[in-house]
Amino acid sequence: MVVAGSLIAALALGVRATFGLFIDPITDSIGVSKGTIGLAIAIQNLMWGLSQPFAGAVADRFGTARVLAVGAVGYVGGIVIMSQATSGADLLVSGFVIGVATGAASFAVVLAAIGRVASDEKRSMALGVTTAMGSVGQIALLPLTRWLLDRNDWQMVLQVLAAVAAVIMIATPFLRTMRPNSEEGTQESAAAPSVSLRQELRRAASSRSYVLLNAAFFVCGFHVTFIATHLPGYVNQLDQPGSTASTALALVGLFNIAGSLAAGYLGSRHSKTNLLAGIYFGRAVVISVFLLAPKSAGATIVFGAAMGVLWLSTVPLTSGIVAQQFGTQHAGTLFGVVFLSHQLGAFLGAWLGGELADATNSYVSSWWIAIALGLFATVMHLLIDEGPVPEPPPPAERGLRISPAGGVAAIALVAGSAAAVAPARATAESTLDTPAIFCPIAGTHS
Repeated sequence: MVVAGSLIAALALGVRATFGLFIDPITDSIGVSKGTIGLAIAIQNLMWGLSQPFAGAVADRFGTARVLAVGAVGYVGGIVIMSQATSGADLLVSGFVIGVATGAASFAVVLAAIGRVASDEKRSMALGVTTAMGSVGQIALLPLTRWLLDRNDWQMVLQVLAAVAAVIMIATPFLRTMRPNSEEGTQESAAAPSVSLRQELRRAASSRSYVLLNAAFFVCGFHVTFIATHLPGYVNQLDQPGSTASTALALVGLFNIAGSLAAGYLGSRHSKTNLLAGIYFGRAVVISVFLLAPKSAGATIVFGAAMGVLWLSTVPLTSGIVAQQFGTQHAGTLFGVVFLSHQLGAFLGAWLGGELADATNSYVSSWWIAIALGLFATVMHLLIDEGPVPEPPPPAERGLRISPAGGVAAIALVAGSAAAVAPARATAESTLDTPAIFCPIAGTHS
């Protein structure tokens, strides 16, 4: 099951990781702006997040294999639509279809299923292995896609990627025994008292720690999607070879294997919240060094390797916390809600990066927003209790509560507001200096 789940994660994540390489070719070919393409990719991430809780709930109820198979068919169809795009509207439609399909054919559904069958002692490591092996697709497909784009038109390359995504359907039958309501369900599922999804959602909404986990995972989505989507454009602005970005992103995938395996191993022995705080703080430091260091292809490649260690190492730890807080019966749905928060951050990272690049001809402000959000997530994880969530108090005793959706919306509002103010007068990378970065934030006009 872990092997099949790893293959699905590798294909789904690997194909999506290549979309940033298509921004410049599509812009040159059909005359749309980077902001439009960024919005299409942002819609992918938003719809992925919105569909994820429903896909998780269906998988929890009817079985993982069926959900993955339907999602794979939609994924292939969305990529084909993208390959035939002649306008910005076509790209937006493809983004919608790919996003909804990815919610069903994604590693979040796979991780919830594997987490359900793994024992408490082995769960963190099993999730880490699956997440790590998901990077194999990124390592293989990024250089291959770059090589194909250098020799063929982008439409044909997308059709090749659609064929690659179709292989997901071959692996889905191997996860059919993960259906929790079947006779082959886990011993835990048979022994544990049945709790309705409505009860679990009510318990989640009353938990401050679950709300904070949602808010922190929002930051992960912003980071990985902004970098995966816009690092090629940033590297191009620095006049570095086009292969530099694809190499750096491939190294992200390679070093993510080590990072995810380490996270899975350490998560079974140490506090997951403390480990996550360290990961987000490390991201803030790595991005800061990359932004302020002398610009060179070597620095970009080192950045890719460093970010790879911190890339998806958040996923097994976050998924593991959800299982610890609520058990595994409704893990697909509850992790799906947290993943929705991740994808709201992803939407902002993809869309905002493109909009700011168009408006200012610079990615500098987006990088600084990523740093600030990394520090924010560090603090959030230090406040999270990763133990089992108690039953909510009676309504009269609850007092003021913030729902997970409300917490995510608040984070999105804060991040969006900061994004609108901070880059108002950002300068291009070649003229970086301290006043140019910080005066707009302080409201000072130079």
